[in-house]
Amino acid sequence: MYFSNPIVMNLIIQYSKEKLECGTDEAGRGCLAGPVTAAAIILKPSFQNNILNDSKQLSEKKRFQLKPIIESKALSFGVAHIFQEEIDTINILNASIKAMQESIAKLKLQPDFIIVDGNRFKPYKDIPHQTIIKGDSKYLSIAAASVLAKTYRDLYMETIHEEFPMYNWKKNKGYPTKEHREAIKKYGITKYHRKSFRLLPEQYQLDL
Repeated sequence: MYFSNPIVMNLIIQYSKEKLECGTDEAGRGCLAGPVTAAAIILKPSFQNNILNDSKQLSEKKRFQLKPIIESKALSFGVAHIFQEEIDTINILNASIKAMQESIAKLKLQPDFIIVDGNRFKPYKDIPHQTIIKGDSKYLSIAAASVLAKTYRDLYMETIHEEFPMYNWKKNKGYPTKEHREAIKKYGITKYHRKSFRLLPEQYQLDL
């Protein structure tokens, strides 16, 4: 049985009693374009930060302020993208899980235990794991992973924005905003759009 360890600023340091516990989370699951991105991280047991929280609760400025702090204080971290072509082939749930597993595979240290944001995961090697609903607002390592996943994905979307500026991905990051959908209606889709997603409301038709 596993027990929650002491809390730092309302975030719990560790779920299990294992020496090397990894937290993992993804970003971009609900987007219309671009990859789903995941991060995995093993934090030092002494890690503390008064700002760190679920990335969705932080401003973009704070996320990018935290990024180098998290990276420098981690024992190891990994980031992985699963791109739109594969999302369309294996579906977004499987792509999200695969991204998290690939980010774990990039760790320089193999974790003894994995905690996962959400309620769905597939076993990775023979490492025990636990899914935790809203884990990014409860555990430091998942919160840190959520920040890395979000910032790395945002940087990627800002890069491909330069290729297709009319969709304004540097601002909406590929999410289904009104602006993004209006651009799809006007310009059609790009190689970065997820063709398996409902890109426009039902009243509009889009030739894929």
